[in-house]
Amino acid sequence: MNEAATFDRTTESTVTPVAAVSPQGFCVEVNQLSRRVQVRRRGEVTLLNAVSFAVGAGELVAIVGVSGAGKTTLLEAIAGVAPTTSGSVRFDGIDLRANLRKFRGVIGYVPQDDIIHADLPLQRTLRYAARLRLPSSVTAAEVDHAVRAAIDTVGLTEQVDVRVGSLSGGQRKRASIAVELLTEPRAFFLDEPTSGLDPATSAELIAHLRELADRSATVVFTTHSAEDLALCDRIVFMAPGGRVGFVGTIAEALEHFGVRAVPELYRRLANVDTPTDAAGTAGAVPMPDVGTHDVTRRPVASGFTQWGVLTRRSLETFVRNPLTLAILVASPALVVGMFAILFRPGAFDFQDPSPSSMVMVGFWVVFAAFFFGLTYGLLQICTERAILRRERLVGLRLGAYVASKVTVLVPFLLVVVVAMLAVLRLLDRLPSRPLLTYASMAVGLLLCAVAALGLGLLTSALVRNVAQATLALPMLCFPAVLFAGAILPVNLMAKAGAVLSMMMPSRWAFEAVGHDLGARQILAHGGSKLGPPLLASFGDAGTASTGTYWLILAAFAVLLLVATWGVLVRSTSSAMR
Repeated sequence: MNEAATFDRTTESTVTPVAAVSPQGFCVEVNQLSRRVQVRRRGEVTLLNAVSFAVGAGELVAIVGVSGAGKTTLLEAIAGVAPTTSGSVRFDGIDLRANLRKFRGVIGYVPQDDIIHADLPLQRTLRYAARLRLPSSVTAAEVDHAVRAAIDTVGLTEQVDVRVGSLSGGQRKRASIAVELLTEPRAFFLDEPTSGLDPATSAELIAHLRELADRSATVVFTTHSAEDLALCDRIVFMAPGGRVGFVGTIAEALEHFGVRAVPELYRRLANVDTPTDAAGTAGAVPMPDVGTHDVTRRPVASGFTQWGVLTRRSLETFVRNPLTLAILVASPALVVGMFAILFRPGAFDFQDPSPSSMVMVGFWVVFAAFFFGLTYGLLQICTERAILRRERLVGLRLGAYVASKVTVLVPFLLVVVVAMLAVLRLLDRLPSRPLLTYASMAVGLLLCAVAALGLGLLTSALVRNVAQATLALPMLCFPAVLFAGAILPVNLMAKAGAVLSMMMPSRWAFEAVGHDLGARQILAHGGSKLGPPLLASFGDAGTASTGTYWLILAAFAVLLLVATWGVLVRSTSSAMR
């Protein structure tokens, strides 16, 4: 819905259309802001303690202090991306928390981590970001204009076709800033923007922030470097315990604390035991007259548009990363090749079957589908968590996000399943059956792979980094192997194992494959004396209809994908409330 909205100063219940206004910086008022958290074995810990200060419209303000003083916590609280316990933050006199969703489109936030995909060219990255953040009604020409303006503003005109991962550290940080500029924010918050940069690059970046503040936005950033402070209008000096030690210019701070250099000032702040030093400074900062400015409500792209954009972006990311694409294609080929070497031909020959080989061929075909689905999904979310979190804050619909992953990866899995069945049939590792039989097997294996994809995405949403996802892989694979009913038939498992096997997609896919291939008939009436006793050990496995197995596997897939969506909603909701 493309409309503007006036903010209710206490709630979101009143929405009145107003005319759009030209971008200008917010006046920011922080009043008695506190945050306390419960920490195991330490009890309640205070991260912010009654912080109060004001920032004028169009000012460039730095938050500095010793490590652990609460700089990042304060920045996130002011930007509305982290919760607070008490106190308030007001933009132009309007309470941030009471109108948080409406403010999302007019606040820019750049965390320490890059919030852009490294494998795409800069201009393509910004174009995708613009399509996600701007309304669906925006034309291609308007998107191009917004992208060009953002690139020009941060001085990256010469790097438009350069892969983001090939940009320097300072250029990547400016690229992240360009993403935020697409919606013309009126307040900018940056966490350690000069971290890891050399002095010259840091000075260039701060100069860009100064220009941005002078042009259209209020800019607040955290830093450890004293060299970053020269162009700032005001500096917020944080003291231990999450308290404000002083607010003012460097010269005023040096005079106030009676020191000659910034390092001495840091040492003084580290030893401030009471908030008396801040009492006469933070509260004395004048709050500008904000008048009665209206704030334009920024609509974002529809869920359908976001799904299309995310799908194209994910696909292009795969295509532009040769190593990832090679792994996606080569690893299934390698596994199928190993199957061809491992298994002898003719295991399903009715006159002279090999019962044990039949079981192993059926199981490993199923496990291959499960494994590829799992591994394809396992790194999808944890590798772009910072990007996801930021895009969620500006209106990304998580349903569209999960659906885009499925849309891109399921065709890959379908190709893997079809190619695996075709190769194994051509090499006589699988028996001669009508095409419809193999089509039925392909459907069952694909549903198993999609269920495993859902499990991989769910795990990727739960873990915090790639290392944890990698460690989770064997823990997810072992149950799929042990409780599938192939190594040990379900009929012979302990009761707890039989119950657990019911929660394994690999079990139902294994039974479905056996059902489609007529394994029970071969074991019961084929030419091997080992068949009947082996069949007896499997009990009634494989006796359900094909549709039943499909329904069970589809239910697993839907349940795991919905669970992934739920985990993402919960993990990104703390700052959305």
